[in-house]
Amino acid sequence: VQLVESGGGLVQPGGSLRLSCAASGFTFSRCAMSWYRQAPGKERELVAAISSAGGRTNYADSVKGRFTISRDNAKNTVYLQMNSLKPEDTAVYYCKCISPRGSEYWGQGTQVTVSS
Repeated sequence: VQLVESGGGLVQPGGSLRLSCAASGFTFSRCAMSWYRQAPGKERELVAAISSAGGRTNYADSVKGRFTISRDNAKNTVYLQMNSLKPEDTAVYYCKCISPRGSEYWGQGTQVTVSS
């Protein structure tokens, strides 16, 4: 079981980034997927989630209207499109799978830094 995030980096305020999380070693299409983030000195928080078939999504209030979660089950990948980025979005971003049995799998994280 492996989840590998990519797409993080340094971006100026107001800019955009697209994170990807590629899955292998399990049936990705059966996982509910989510993105979390953890800023220095803060607890890990849920950013966005998407159901296994992609029909349902939910977002943290802090990112509604700016971030979009999506998935491509044919490519075993979940995405997080982040627009209008703010310095407070700076964090390590993680993807997570929750299997139908309730098992959780995490990626290693990708750093997003929003700074001028």
